[in-house]
Amino acid sequence: MAHCPFDFFTDGKKHNICLVGGGGKTTVMYELAAAWAACGRKVLVLTSTHILQPADGSFAADAATVHNLWQQRRYAVIGTPELATGKLTAPPQDLYEALHLQADVILCEADGSRHHPCKVPAAHEPVLLPDSDIVLAVAGMDALGNSLQQACQRPQLAAELLGCGLDSVIDAQMLVALLLSEQGARKNVGKRAYYIVLNKCDLLKAAQQEEMLRLLVGAGMDEHRIWLRERGDSKC
Repeated sequence: MAHCPFDFFTDGKKHNICLVGGGGKTTVMYELAAAWAACGRKVLVLTSTHILQPADGSFAADAATVHNLWQQRRYAVIGTPELATGKLTAPPQDLYEALHLQADVILCEADGSRHHPCKVPAAHEPVLLPDSDIVLAVAGMDALGNSLQQACQRPQLAAELLGCGLDSVIDAQMLVALLLSEQGARKNVGKRAYYIVLNKCDLLKAAQQEEMLRLLVGAGMDEHRIWLRERGDSKC
């Protein structure tokens, strides 16, 4: 069971965090939410795109339900239900405005990847919350060894960014380029703090993990802002 290594997890400050990139965003988002809520922090979860409406009672249609969940040391998920899909879209603005100042932590899934382990955003993506202070980019290590066509959401954009073909096999250098490019996962981050979660690291040998870290740090990424996360991590 891994411990979330990021400084913001234990600093006790208010944070508004947007998650972007590839596969594993929702899992990481709910893990963080559950861990913070268990510590008594008021956690608000939402999306600026689409997420499945949770079936565990954490969805809150109004502010009163949010406060009730917080009193139970649970996180609250807000959004606008889409009856046809069973998904949630962005919450009503008045509900968000009523709650965002009261929350200790806000977590927003701000990007979609259709279960691909990596992606390059289109012109309208990601949809970052204007008041967010942290962007958390997620990439699945199962992207390595597969082609852009197989493993990347919007592979044509990735091929253009990397200067290669759709059948090019993703290696560590390519994945690092997608994570650090301002046309890739770092798009529109601006002055927000930027962190990376490398998901499913148990699929990699130690030497491969070390190579990913070396390449990221060598390109200027702070090692303390990189989380080598394994499958099965149930909480932070």
